[in-house]
Amino acid sequence: MFAAGSLQPSSLDVPTLSFVAICIAGLLGLFLIFAWLQQRNVRALAWWGSAYLIGASSIALWSAPAPLYLLPPEFPEALAFVACGMIWNGIRLFHGRRLLPLAAFAGALVWLILCQFPAVSAGSNARVAFGALVVAAYTFFIAIELWRERRKSLFSRVAAVVVPCLHAAIFLMPLAMQVLLPAASAANWLAVLALETMIYAIGTAFIVLLMVSDRHIRVYRSAATTDHLTGLLNRRAFLESATSMCAHQGERSEPVTLLMFDLDHFKSINDRFGHATGDDVLRVFASVARASMRADDVVGRLGGEEFAAIVPAPVELAIRIAERLRAGFEAAGVSVGPHAIGATVSIGAAESYAAVVDIDALLARADAALYRAKHDGRNRICAGEEEPASEQARQIAVARKAKTSKRGRFLQRWSTAQSTEIFVPAASAEEVTSR
Repeated sequence: MFAAGSLQPSSLDVPTLSFVAICIAGLLGLFLIFAWLQQRNVRALAWWGSAYLIGASSIALWSAPAPLYLLPPEFPEALAFVACGMIWNGIRLFHGRRLLPLAAFAGALVWLILCQFPAVSAGSNARVAFGALVVAAYTFFIAIELWRERRKSLFSRVAAVVVPCLHAAIFLMPLAMQVLLPAASAANWLAVLALETMIYAIGTAFIVLLMVSDRHIRVYRSAATTDHLTGLLNRRAFLESATSMCAHQGERSEPVTLLMFDLDHFKSINDRFGHATGDDVLRVFASVARASMRADDVVGRLGGEEFAAIVPAPVELAIRIAERLRAGFEAAGVSVGPHAIGATVSIGAAESYAAVVDIDALLARADAALYRAKHDGRNRICAGEEEPASEQARQIAVARKAKTSKRGRFLQRWSTAQSTEIFVPAASAEEVTSR
């Protein structure tokens, strides 16, 4: 920054740099508008493109030696603030939030009003400070919008840092040069601003397009892994997730339980009420499944009225989860829409502790348990036979669980002793050492 500020007045042609900056900002604005015409569903592109065109107009009016129209001197700065507000609103729109058009123009309106006072005359420190404050406010709002999306997208996380920093650096640089540099050097701030504007315009447009591209990739990936009717994982995505979870649990000798679901008398529901009502029943089951399963559980639709879930827990806990789902669907399936249906579900469960899990074999055992549940009267849960090869892994898991429980009891006794100011006896300390 200081190296740029030390340039001699003749070393940089300000009008040429300003012209190049105007051309770049204008072309990028037109490019974003064209991208919006090709992707009308991404309306944020129209806001960002318009912001670039307004920013180019601001630079043109600011650097023009003799403007074609007699405009107030504060008007170019007001246009720059409008561009900042439109970028902020474009980010809100991109992430599905409500537009705030009044807030987008608030900075420019306040600026035009305050510039009528003598204390905020052209070239005064108060004028520069207030302009920097407006830019800082919009930068803060942009950072908040991007930060709220930090866990959804890699590019959103990058943009949450890069875009506000670029935004602040571009427009706060003149203030820093005016305050920190000698008057002779600070005279070059227009040239520095033109250079930074070009870098900012290109970098920001690049990040914006990466964000749009990243959203398309996530949409296509979701479409490839999601069942379009229920919103759950499709068969391929579920099997991949289940295999990954089984491998992870097997490496730690921890249990995993596969649950198979089959909606009872589903063909009869389609025959009596029609396929549209049958689809509604499937959606109701998917909604109950999402509400009943835990965050670490994976649930998907295998096809037709068959669903499956993989639970990183022993069969006893998985059966409790399955019972919650069964009861919830029985209550929700009493009536679907205008029809009294009384839909229920049968469930089969199969557990494995094996270090290397054959997902097909686990599916077969859960399917056999599901067949027994339907044979025994439906609307119930049956657990499959134990896996003989996993006995050693089961013993390892039980020993680890007992050791963890023993350590927890000791820490609880120690915490109680500390809170009541009672020291642990020597024998207990030796016992701890022996562990």
